[in-house]
Amino acid sequence: MRMEKITGYAILTLLAVAIVIPLLNIFLASVQPAGSLVSGLSWPTEWHWENYQQAWTVAGFSQLLRSSFIVVIGVVPATLVLATLAGYGLGILDLPRSNAVLALFVAGLVIPVELVVIPLFYDLRAIGLVNTYLGVILVEIGLFMPFGVFWMRTFFATVPKDLVEAARVDGASRGQLLRSVLLPLARPSLATLGVLVFMWSWNQFLLILILIQEASRRTAPAALGFFVGQHTTDIPMLSAATILVILPIVILYLLFQRNFVSGLMQGAIKG
Repeated sequence: MRMEKITGYAILTLLAVAIVIPLLNIFLASVQPAGSLVSGLSWPTEWHWENYQQAWTVAGFSQLLRSSFIVVIGVVPATLVLATLAGYGLGILDLPRSNAVLALFVAGLVIPVELVVIPLFYDLRAIGLVNTYLGVILVEIGLFMPFGVFWMRTFFATVPKDLVEAARVDGASRGQLLRSVLLPLARPSLATLGVLVFMWSWNQFLLILILIQEASRRTAPAALGFFVGQHTTDIPMLSAATILVILPIVILYLLFQRNFVSGLMQGAIKG
């Protein structure tokens, strides 16, 4: 048992180092003198925070971040609500052909976005939703629903049946059962799903690149690709722009770290 713990901590430490070192490398590069050549981990002799201001101004991050937040604010709550309702119906209610419906959602997990993005473009163009936030929001909700439904259905399916039956005996309706009994228990799972959906939506690149033709409406990660092409030689400013893109995800994770880990552990133990 002790050897297993040591091995586990050693693996987790290696994984943490593999994640932290690249991020530290990008951060240290972002505060080097503008236009300087950066190779490996190098501590700056002078911290040049103006690279962030320059990257913000040149890339127009005010508009890019606004577009990103419009999309994630539309995607995350809708995905959580729909996935919760679908998971509740498939995991708690005795709905006809629920297993077949669940199988369709599970099948959606293996469909890559690269396979459907071109047909989606023509479909959205036919109904006038290309170059609109609404089109991107609807597509991303559909893209994340298979995992969301599977995740929430897994939680609801592991809720003790005695708890559900006791609530029904006390006269709780289906809505009251979900709202008053199950949702408080589902907070860690919902927090984990919310963080994951936020991260996936925020990091969307190809989908935004195809569905949003107007540069001013693109989100920050998608616009970063064009920024890379224009400022490849200015590594510090490019690194500063990269930090600006990933910072909201880091902040969100730090805010919901405890709930996120709790939701993962809850799913692992019950699964």
